[in-house]
Amino acid sequence: MEIIGWLLVIACFVISFIALVYPIIPGVLFLLGGFIVYGLFFSFADLSWWFWVIEILFVVLLFGADTVANAFGIKKFGGTNAGMWGSTIGLLIGPFVIPVAGILIGPFLGAVIGELLVERRTWKEAVKSGIGSLVGFLTSTVTKGILQIVMIIVFFIVV
Repeated sequence: MEIIGWLLVIACFVISFIALVYPIIPGVLFLLGGFIVYGLFFSFADLSWWFWVIEILFVVLLFGADTVANAFGIKKFGGTNAGMWGSTIGLLIGPFVIPVAGILIGPFLGAVIGELLVERRTWKEAVKSGIGSLVGFLTSTVTKGILQIVMIIVFFIVV
């Protein structure tokens, strides 16, 4: 039973990292799910209240990093809210339409299309916004990956 418990915990952690590439998967929920699976299979006594406080703060940081990095990337490159929304939609649709490259092409095209259609921006301005969405997405992905690693390290230190 112990082996099954650890396999499920590790599977949850692995899925949380897959979510960095497929953002439609709620990665942070799988990370928290791994902690809960551990508690159910072993003991919640190992996971003190301060552990949960620290992990919840990291969850808030994860959501904040995602939102701020994307917005910062698009705004820094001269994009608008239309570009930000287009980038978000492209990020959700891209990986399914173009399996491997869609994770990068989707947000870029979404931002460009949003800028061109909604804001009536020039091609050059729209492409610049698309590049900003890529910078924001990549920055967000790296930041979230680092935060998830830290969350897992805290988990293993506590356990």
